[in-house]
Amino acid sequence: MRVPAPRITATAIGAALLLLAGCSSTKDGDNLQTIEPATAAVSPAGATPTGTVQNLGRSIDALAFDPSSKTTAILADGGTHLLLQAQPAAEPRDVALDGRAAQIVVASDGRLLLPMDGRVQIVDAASGEKKSITVDGDARSAVYLSDGRLAAGLANGKIQILDTNGAVAETISGLASVDALALTKGDLSALDRRQTSLTEIDVDNSSLGMALRAGEGATQLATDEYGRILITDTGGDELLVFTTDPLIMRQRYPIPHSPYGVAYDERTDLVWVTVTGDNKVVGYDISTGIPVEKARYDTVRQPNSVTVDTAGGALLIGSATGDGLQRIPLAAG
Repeated sequence: MRVPAPRITATAIGAALLLLAGCSSTKDGDNLQTIEPATAAVSPAGATPTGTVQNLGRSIDALAFDPSSKTTAILADGGTHLLLQAQPAAEPRDVALDGRAAQIVVASDGRLLLPMDGRVQIVDAASGEKKSITVDGDARSAVYLSDGRLAAGLANGKIQILDTNGAVAETISGLASVDALALTKGDLSALDRRQTSLTEIDVDNSSLGMALRAGEGATQLATDEYGRILITDTGGDELLVFTTDPLIMRQRYPIPHSPYGVAYDERTDLVWVTVTGDNKVVGYDISTGIPVEKARYDTVRQPNSVTVDTAGGALLIGSATGDGLQRIPLAAG
């Protein structure tokens, strides 16, 4: 696999200067200038999906793949149920959650993090066993730090750092909402949809670091093995690529018709983006500094979520309108 070449843009530097004034960790998010968060475009009726489609009889809200247990995790029914599928096309195990989860985050050792109001639910991907860590607020995102502590991002713009016993060790304020958290090479960053921004988090000093504007309406986030942060700018029809330490926007590339879901395939070194405006999923090689389209497939209707089954070598796309779980075989790179 090739290491991506750096590419710095003047737009990114200017955006950083505009946002730095709002980085104090003592400021609440209520007084910040915000926008209405972007959402996926409503998909039209589409062509026949590529590959195979499994009818689950329910809408899919999010997808993730746990490589340690080789399990596909499917968030369904408005975030209230987690379906665990150990084999392709098999009947999944249905785990009723203790709330309405915002997303699925794959942690180490086969654990899945499901942030929700008042807690982060932790589910064993293999057994379905669940437990919870209490948080003070509506959790929208979560990630384990390198030292084993848990970072939980809240809807009110705060980040709580919880120790290994579940006690709140730090609270970092200043954002409008913390909708996704990324840990790249030990660096923690937060995506704020209401400010459409990406911000470095200085955990050691309990403060916000450098921030960059993330397009016109950032929605989804993924990371890759090189430490890149991949963000879909649904409002601005772009794919954005960042690196941290220092925070830099490396690439931005136009993707028409409402890009939304994003996933990275380490086997092929491709970034996959779903396009809800025309029911497509597109694979890009971003290793040269300028994204190059490598594949494009028709999807199920309303393809809001995507992940990669790295064990079986397949792309998985979930329909938010109940049209099923799509599986597209992928050749190794």
